[in-house]
Amino acid sequence: MLGRLKQMLIKEFIQVFRDKRTRFLLFGPPIIQMLVFGYAATFEIHYVPTVVLDMDHSQESRELISRFTSSPYFDVQRQLTDSRQIRDLIDQGKATVGLEIDAGFAQKLRGGQTAPLQVIVDATNSNTALIASSYITQIALGFAHDYQQDRIYRIAPQMIDAIPSVELGQRPWYNPDLSSRWFFVPGVIGSLTLVLVITVTAFGVVREREIGTLEQIMVTPIRPAEFILGKTVPAFLIGLFDVSLIATVGTFWFKIPFRGNILVLLTGSVLFIICMLGVGLLISTVSSTQQQAMVTAFFFIMPAISFSGFGFPISTMPQWMQYFSYAIPLRYFLIVLRGTYLKGVGMDILWPQMAAMAGLGLSLLTFAILRFHKALD
Repeated sequence: MLGRLKQMLIKEFIQVFRDKRTRFLLFGPPIIQMLVFGYAATFEIHYVPTVVLDMDHSQESRELISRFTSSPYFDVQRQLTDSRQIRDLIDQGKATVGLEIDAGFAQKLRGGQTAPLQVIVDATNSNTALIASSYITQIALGFAHDYQQDRIYRIAPQMIDAIPSVELGQRPWYNPDLSSRWFFVPGVIGSLTLVLVITVTAFGVVREREIGTLEQIMVTPIRPAEFILGKTVPAFLIGLFDVSLIATVGTFWFKIPFRGNILVLLTGSVLFIICMLGVGLLISTVSSTQQQAMVTAFFFIMPAISFSGFGFPISTMPQWMQYFSYAIPLRYFLIVLRGTYLKGVGMDILWPQMAAMAGLGLSLLTFAILRFHKALD
């Protein structure tokens, strides 16, 4: 048995590495995609195109506008003269935020009244609109607080120390700079591993069936179990190598801190790859051609990433849809990745995720092997 299995493994590795294009596709795209996603996947916004309509032309209005001009989140591109210009520029996609300061803004502030600031936001991209609105609120509140303090100091300086205030002391744990890249890069490791392992496993078997070599292999003394091991072990080793490669690039290139135990991460990676091997084998049993395998893999990959919590919290989904996420191995692997990278937690915290991946991996692999045996027969 070991001799036949050894020959099968040698055949698989020769088939994988003899083609220069295949070698590049296995190791080049994961690195490129890690770099692309690492820079592109972010919740942070900078230099939002902004236009301003200042109908007051006062010192106060210019001071408020200067705060937006000096902010890295807004790019004040134009000073307008008519409110209709705001609508036109937003409709044309040349501006995302429009600030309108009506006449009498400074007069109301000096009289101790509330001075309105109209903010028009292009909410086509709701995420950008929400974040931009939050930044605008912070800048406006900061301006109002400083103006109030300055006014009290000029009118009644003795009241400055008597006015009660609440000081917010922020202590963000695990990600002190609130960088979304620290959240996304570990997630990219998991999503790229999912795509790679499923593709290698499913396409490897389907390719044998499509070109007719599967029947030739099955008439040899090799047994179905040995054939399955010969197909899955190379994919497992390639997946494990790519996890290490992608994680190394993500850690050192993007300077994501790794605070946990490498053995905990390795255990989670092994269990996750086993799950994906089961999915890849299942896809190979229902696909006769590589095109069918590609479509079937896409049908699984997109929901898996969507339900995993990669880009947005699972808690934001409807309750009935959240139950689907429990059947997605990537959900648990992302918790392991972010837990070991950012929090530095160990097996005492992550054992439920490990147990879930072990159960899913055993179930998927068992079902896939049974179906694969039937397909071979």
